[in-house]
Amino acid sequence: QVQLVESGGGLVQAGGSLTLSCAASGSIISPSTMGWFRQAPGKQRELVATITRGSSTNYADSVKGRFTISKDNVKNTVYLQMNSLKPEDTTINYCNALILGGLHWGQGAQVTVSS
Repeated sequence: QVQLVESGGGLVQAGGSLTLSCAASGSIISPSTMGWFRQAPGKQRELVATITRGSSTNYADSVKGRFTISKDNVKNTVYLQMNSLKPEDTTINYCNALILGGLHWGQGAQVTVSS
């Protein structure tokens, strides 16, 4: 069974930085795409960033220029480097991975940005 285990969430002051990690295990097939979604209180889940097997990236307009998605194929881990954090970045962040047409999700990591 595919498992995505997230780490790195926490509390940070506005303007600060935080890095989320998502380690994938349980599959010998590398994901076609990995990414991050997030959900703020009272709002719908939205895409943050994605990265393909070939390392092409895509970002939501709200985070472009501030966040960077990357991956380590040896460690089977995807990262989200978050800089210049704003209070509106206070969300639950979910890692996901597309493997053979199946979409897998992590447990979610809370990111709280204080003003």
